[in-house]
Amino acid sequence: MKGAVNMVAILLGTGFEEGEAIVPADLLRRAGVEVALVGLTGRQVVSSHNITVTADLTLEELDRDQVEMLMLPGGLGGVEAISSDVRAQALIQYCYDHGRWLAAICAAPTILANLGMLDRRNAVCYPGMEDLMGSAVVQKGTGVVVDGHIVTGEAAGSAFPFGLKLVEILKGAEAAAQVKHAVHYHG
Repeated sequence: MKGAVNMVAILLGTGFEEGEAIVPADLLRRAGVEVALVGLTGRQVVSSHNITVTADLTLEELDRDQVEMLMLPGGLGGVEAISSDVRAQALIQYCYDHGRWLAAICAAPTILANLGMLDRRNAVCYPGMEDLMGSAVVQKGTGVVVDGHIVTGEAAGSAFPFGLKLVEILKGAEAAAQVKHAVHYHG
């Protein structure tokens, strides 16, 4: 995958929350954004509700220089898998250091918080996990928060507005409105 920086990589660890990964991937692809589902340990990844998803790439196959946005879905198992994988941590740090977009939803913002990336930033996470957000300024009751180049989402119920916000960031408000209309999302 050589060429200009232009891809959204969605990192899937065993136990990821499927709606938080697949809904944003679908919305982004509808807007014409190149999206790669990236398996942390292989192409077949089992979700938190025992659904096996076939990733487009493995982490080893991903060219990090092509990543415009790195997205981390929640799901406690997936978050634990990403948190304990040094290669995943290095990818997150690389994206942060190079000004790439980072997006995390549900429990996944705690990964960014643990790396100090949310210090004194507005963010949101799964309700009840606020104590794991370090010095982030948690916006309780908010579905999606953007602060700098970091987007956070509250939970699986925020997957549509979260995904649409990612479309808006990468393709503009008109593209997001078109996708929202196309899928008949009324939220």
